[in-house]
Amino acid sequence: MTETNTNIALVSGANKGIGLEIARGLGRLGWSVGVGARDAERRETAVEKLLAEDVDAFGVPLDVTDDTSVAGAAALLEERFGRLDALVNNAGITGGMPQLPTEVTVEQLWSVLDVNVFGPLRTMRAMLPLLRRSPHPRIVTMSSGVGSLTRQSATTDPLSTGPVSGAYSPSKTYLNAVTVQLVKELAERGEERILVNLACPGFVATDLNGFRGVRTPEEGAQVAIRLATLPDDGPTGGYFEDAGEIPW
Repeated sequence: MTETNTNIALVSGANKGIGLEIARGLGRLGWSVGVGARDAERRETAVEKLLAEDVDAFGVPLDVTDDTSVAGAAALLEERFGRLDALVNNAGITGGMPQLPTEVTVEQLWSVLDVNVFGPLRTMRAMLPLLRRSPHPRIVTMSSGVGSLTRQSATTDPLSTGPVSGAYSPSKTYLNAVTVQLVKELAERGEERILVNLACPGFVATDLNGFRGVRTPEEGAQVAIRLATLPDDGPTGGYFEDAGEIPW
């Protein structure tokens, strides 16, 4: 184990897009950043790119849908650092479109939930022992404004709520609900110092949406970087975008 005063972060799905920009942004603030990704070649390419920019990055094999992989990632961080200061749950999929509720299959729905809901929950559970050893533990989970039931029920404008979705949008609503329950459990355990928040990056141009988004990955990463570096008196249990809190 390496003794270090440097903050340690793990970002899932960090080999490209928003995840890579979150890793880059935290690295530029002096953090040591674990680039979590399941594809070894893409992961190492991302690490090499960040190292060339003087970002203290290292690769973490991580498939959030696999218990063994997640446990291995926790073991790697345990052996190398003995703690974790920030976990950013960024990995996610749409599951493919269209997703009309009358047509989406159970298999399609399950695959989306496995990555977008069970993945973050699986990863958080594995990393909590390491986060508890941090003086300033933070969990940031990348959600989406389309997970807001308030917004979904108030308008049918696809610019605000995305297309009709029987899997992706509901998965983000489920993710929000699970995160609220985690915050409540931590409070009951007297562990409110572990700040847990949800982040919406906005409509970012990534391969998730065929690069149709209007924001850059760097812009989309800013809310997560801010939440990962909150002061000790910062919020917990919040649902944020750059403009402020999102209605549930």
